[in-house]
Amino acid sequence: MSRAARLLDLLQVFRRYKRPVSGASLAEELGVSLRTIYRDIETLKSQGAAIDGEAGVGFVLKPGFMLPPLMFTEDEIEALVLGSRWVAEQADQPLGAAARNALTKIAAVLPDDLKAGLDESTLLVVPGPPLAAGESELPRIRDAIRRQRKLSISYADVNGACSERTIWPIALAFFDRARVVVSWCELRNDFRHFRADRIIGLTVQTAAYPQRRAVLMKQWQAREGAHLRTRPGD
Repeated sequence: MSRAARLLDLLQVFRRYKRPVSGASLAEELGVSLRTIYRDIETLKSQGAAIDGEAGVGFVLKPGFMLPPLMFTEDEIEALVLGSRWVAEQADQPLGAAARNALTKIAAVLPDDLKAGLDESTLLVVPGPPLAAGESELPRIRDAIRRQRKLSISYADVNGACSERTIWPIALAFFDRARVVVSWCELRNDFRHFRADRIIGLTVQTAAYPQRRAVLMKQWQAREGAHLRTRPGD
């Protein structure tokens, strides 16, 4: 492995840790000596990486450090292309446009030989069916999730029966044939999964829900996460 590749790998490892990690752990993960890790950390610091810590205590990379001109493997480029193409075809229009814009920005900083791989990728995504009426609200739902806002929705179940719900949206799952809003439902006093195409009315409330989204996500993952892989929605 080249030294440049090793430095990039070290940065990627640092980004996975929010708390200080020991030099010994870094050395073991990257398969190099502890002396090499210390030398590489000093090199990254000289290039502008804000790495705090010291030997025997641990090191942590402060957020905000930007990578130099990007280097990707062929598999990584194909993964980026496939992912962006899937989002462009399967998500709502604003998110699809964001995926295309992100790929354009990545292409702008790639070397010419790697940039060609973006245009020449042979991995294709088949266009999905048009969004259902309720799914046109996906941008507002995503915004509510980011801002941790309650939603008032009119929701039709599988039999067409309609109910009024106040929910705390915490995640949005994309299936091939459905988009599912993972939420805490005040009516049921429990987690519920709502298909976006069955939402027939939606209002974003000004009030934030009382618990942090991260806490709710952990609770949902512990109780319901495995079921969502096979159950598109209530």
